[in-house]
Amino acid sequence: MPQKAWSAKRERQYAHIKDSLLERGKAEPVAKEIAARVVNKERAQHGESVEASASSINDMSAGRRGGLRSHQGEGGRTLRQLRNEARQRGLKGRSLMNKAQLEEALTP
Repeated sequence: MPQKAWSAKRERQYAHIKDSLLERGKAEPVAKEIAARVVNKERAQHGESVEASASSINDMSAGRRGGLRSHQGEGGRTLRQLRNEARQRGLKGRSLMNKAQLEEALTP
């Protein structure tokens, strides 16, 4: 998924992330997608992209986020993401629910 707008640094970053994910057993298409998302988010946070979503700009960097959650493994969606989805689905009482309760309520 490397793009023409990426600098040489971002190309190296993409390759490193993708290779790391492949070593950890992720499938190639998944590794490519995750690597591209991380690189695009970094570009947005550093003002290198033309358009960027508010969540890309306001969220913490992928390196910091991974460092904070590395001891937990893949923790799934954040509480904020779960609450946002619950709001979009019109789930009542979502603000009083914890992460486990939201995950259970949102499971189809």
